[in-house]
Amino acid sequence: MTLEPVLIIELALLGLGTGFLAGLLGIGGGMLMVPFITLIMSARGVLPDLAVKIAIATSMATIIFTSIASVRAHHRRGAVRWDIVRRLAPGIVIGSIIGSLGVFSLLKGSYLAIFFGLFVGFSATQMFIDKKPKPSRQMPGTAGQLAAGGFIGFLSGLVGAGGGFISVPFMTWCNVAIHNAVATSAALGFPIAVANVVGYIVSGLSVQGLPVGSFGYIWLPALLVIASASFFMAPVGARAAHKLPVGRLKRIFASILYVLAAYMLWKGLSSL
Repeated sequence: MTLEPVLIIELALLGLGTGFLAGLLGIGGGMLMVPFITLIMSARGVLPDLAVKIAIATSMATIIFTSIASVRAHHRRGAVRWDIVRRLAPGIVIGSIIGSLGVFSLLKGSYLAIFFGLFVGFSATQMFIDKKPKPSRQMPGTAGQLAAGGFIGFLSGLVGAGGGFISVPFMTWCNVAIHNAVATSAALGFPIAVANVVGYIVSGLSVQGLPVGSFGYIWLPALLVIASASFFMAPVGARAAHKLPVGRLKRIFASILYVLAAYMLWKGLSSL
């Protein structure tokens, strides 16, 4: 599979959209990238099982770059809770390695797609309900945040997302302001992405039938195009995040998740 002009345009547009969302919602763009890369790969003859896995791995690899651009913009506004980042990051790295190097390589792509759809739909529902946390609730202690980080990293490794779809609701549930939660989630995207990418590369090195230009499960041509475009747009999304009201930000987050969850559920069930 070669990078013909139409494919380059498709990937570039995807990168611009996901970069903006990475900065706006702190989700790393993976919630958008995985369905669209799956669609692009499937349309070009890649087997469904491999298409989903390539999409998840390539999506995660781009988050390395979008998280850097996004967190720089949020940090300049003083929105990143670095104390939370320091406590969640060790668990995130451990959970990510377990998810991407172990469970990911053993599951069929169709099951990963179904899991992606179900969990993202659940996350969207939680955001729409917008149940107010108890005023006294705060982030758990060091051990609790280590465990929460492990859970976030593990699930991120299975679905190829930067963890914002879990970490943003978790932090807001613990009474972290939504803009701080989004900014902190963007910062957490980097350790999530690096740890998972290592796992995807190692677990995919011996897999047959991958497209030319693959490094493990990561398709490098798509990574190059998407990362270049998304790096440019992430700061734009981050600036927009500080101008939108909290309620609208949550509704945007949830609406996007519902649409993408439905597509991935259909994709997974149709390929069983």
